[in-house]
Amino acid sequence: MIYIGVIVFFGLITLFASFFTVKQETAALVERLGKFHSARHAGLHLKIPFIDQISKRMNLRIQQLDVLIDTKTLDNVFVKMKISVQFQVIRNQVADAYYRLESPHDQITSYVFDVVRAEVPKLKLDDVFLKKDDIAVAVKAELQEAMQSYGYDIIKALVTDIDPDDQVKHAMNRINAAEREKTAAEYESEAQRIRIVAVAKAEAESKKLQGQGIADQRREIAKGLEESVKMLNAAGISAHEASALIVVTQHYDTLHSIGANNRSNLVLLPNSPTAASSLLNDLVTSMAVSKKIEDKNL
Repeated sequence: MIYIGVIVFFGLITLFASFFTVKQETAALVERLGKFHSARHAGLHLKIPFIDQISKRMNLRIQQLDVLIDTKTLDNVFVKMKISVQFQVIRNQVADAYYRLESPHDQITSYVFDVVRAEVPKLKLDDVFLKKDDIAVAVKAELQEAMQSYGYDIIKALVTDIDPDDQVKHAMNRINAAEREKTAAEYESEAQRIRIVAVAKAEAESKKLQGQGIADQRREIAKGLEESVKMLNAAGISAHEASALIVVTQHYDTLHSIGANNRSNLVLLPNSPTAASSLLNDLVTSMAVSKKIEDKNL
């Protein structure tokens, strides 16, 4: 009975060791006596116990490898770039992906370094930002050609980050700020010009209207004086006497207007033809007298 129990026990172990399962999006590599036998995909599978061994379970899902690279542009600016490579094991080449490459991540990284350091030095810093998609296409094309024979399919290559040196970024920010300040100054100058033109036009229109008003005022004054002279003539006063009377009346009206305003700073000067000459002579005489007084005091 003991022997039968041992045989049954080992029989059950052997039976359970004969079956294995493979998860979805996974491939199991089966070796028979150390040699690759087959690749099994998702589901329940059978193998020969103690002879067949599962050497590796390969992930068939899309994977991503991020590669950080320091390189230099055409205008001698050092930049740090991050290249994200999305790749996948080809389902019918699982054995090649496992047995032919020991470290696929290192292999992909080497190709990315080679392509980026060949493409970026041909471009200036501004062009690196503008043509990052072209760099990504070049990386994908190079990797696809090299890695497909090893059982890897390159899904996508992306330039996810471009980071220049801090001093370069500060300089770029200053250039951008200066450009914006220049644009703002141009707009402010244009607005100032428009305001000046508008003020000048308004002032010109105001002076035009003011001149028309003064002309109309003088015309009406002349008409009034003419009517006044005619009325005085009709009363028997000569034209010369009428003119003198009007001048005296206007003179006293002016004095009355000045006296009515206690803040007036108006100065009345003689209005005879020789008034200006007399004023000048008086000033010259006063200056000469003050000069003599100063000389005596010295």
